Amino acid sequence: MNPILTEFIGTTLLIFLGCGVNANNTLHGAYGKNSGWLLISFGWGLAVFVAIYASVSLGGPGHLNPAVSIAMLMMNKLSPALCGQYMVAQLGGAIMGAVLTWLSYRDHFNEHASAQEKLGVFSTSPGIRNTTQNLISETVASFVFVLAILCIKPAANSLGSLDALTVALLVMAIGMSLGGTTGYPLNPARDLGPRIAHAILPIKGKGSSNWSYAWLPVAAPILGAALAVLLYQVITP
Repeated sequence: MNPILTEFIGTTLLIFLGCGVNANNTLHGAYGKNSGWLLISFGWGLAVFVAIYASVSLGGPGHLNPAVSIAMLMMNKLSPALCGQYMVAQLGGAIMGAVLTWLSYRDHFNEHASAQEKLGVFSTSPGIRNTTQNLISETVASFVFVLAILCIKPAANSLGSLDALTVALLVMAIGMSLGGTTGYPLNPARDLGPRIAHAILPIKGKGSSNWSYAWLPVAAPILGAALAVLLYQVITP
């Protein structure tokens, strides 16, 4: 299958299952309501596993993340043109996954009162608003994420099926340890795509999409990825 299409399919699965666990934990009437951060961390980790495994099984690279694609570009393992196409597919898949989440939980969105919590199903926000500290926290988390990925599969431009489990565990670990500050998007498409979906969908009482914060979960993962590549190139032959 065309690798660009596999990036779209994989990212759709990632966001549908990931935002789905957010909805299950948050929305009025959902059976998983108030299950807590552990459910969210496990849910996102398993979403990563399923999405990467599916993407790779279909013949794709399994990046599902513009920051990972940019890291591969910096290491000369991906052409600029293909990197750009992957990023467009990833953003499109993220929007589609968020739309599917809304369709699945539409009645629950309609019954839920808090506009802020509705937005939280789709996109991230800081626990304490401090732009400088939020940028540092998310950059560090993304740096750890991409550096670990480079160590998992240093010689290729794609993640193998067996690596999907390792990356899933990595996402769970980051979520449970570093995710309490900004919600650990780690992935520009993961935050921007659902935020766009939130802005355009006819969600009852949805309120603002908080665009004043939207740049940070896009910029920080890219910055963290770039720093991870630079360090990796220094410490490896």
